[in-house]
Amino acid sequence: MDYYRIGIDLGGTKTETVLIAPEGNELFRKRIPTKQEKGYSGILDAVHQLILETAHKVPPAENYTVGIGIPGSINRDKGLVHNANTTCLIGKPFQKDLETLLEKKIAMENDANCFTLIEAVRGAAKGYNVVFGVIMGTGCGGGICIDQKIWNGPNGISGEWGHFSIDPGGRKCFCGNVGCVETKISGTGVENAFFEAHGTALKMNDIVNGFRRNDPKCKKIFDQFLDDFGRVLGGLISVLDPDAVVIGGGLSNIDELYTIGAKKVLQYAFHEHVTTPILKNELGDSAGVLGAALLNYNKLDS
Repeated sequence: MDYYRIGIDLGGTKTETVLIAPEGNELFRKRIPTKQEKGYSGILDAVHQLILETAHKVPPAENYTVGIGIPGSINRDKGLVHNANTTCLIGKPFQKDLETLLEKKIAMENDANCFTLIEAVRGAAKGYNVVFGVIMGTGCGGGICIDQKIWNGPNGISGEWGHFSIDPGGRKCFCGNVGCVETKISGTGVENAFFEAHGTALKMNDIVNGFRRNDPKCKKIFDQFLDDFGRVLGGLISVLDPDAVVIGGGLSNIDELYTIGAKKVLQYAFHEHVTTPILKNELGDSAGVLGAALLNYNKLDS
């Protein structure tokens, strides 16, 4: 590449920026808290200022692009954010407002798409053609890359398996549906299941550790989590039949996903011997911001 790239990863708790040089080396990185309590205008201003600070690191007269990953999607017809975990973004022209402030065209994608892109280009899924990326953390998202390019689909929602309703009698999801995948296999979903079953609150990490100690309360909840994981991912593989699945987010560090969970996937997939590898990410929590930096690699200022 003969220009510089800025990537922004807007998350629920932190916002991160990175500057990548034309040679591919990282020149600058910074994280700040995402202050959702300040609402849309506060987030807009914080992201704007972070981009300006990063752009100051670009040598004078050099071209640079800006790519942003957000916890939601852009309605391509209206230009508004929808299906965002950071709910103050919903219904807002976030991309257009930033472009107005910056006087510059930018690229904006769902954060799961950014994760999938970088893992397909440089990470665990490098060398695979069709890659399905999963983010499992506070929420649950997904993205699809084909030939190292994001596949958006005509509605711009390709890969959004987190909001596929699988349990009509399940918990209500922030998206308005009930029993979504996110309510089942996200950290928040598992913690809610534990509270509903036992009347006490327990964090996901404690539930996992309790399972490993054979605590019966934790074992029941965690066994259901692994079964739900196998069911939803097995069904996804049956539909998409990707060359590889790569898992990111905080829950990707749970070793049982790649052992017991993988066996559950085999149980539920529509094939007697599924060979699709289920891979742990290689780039960790840097994946989102690095993937965002790649978004605009073929488009300079208009």
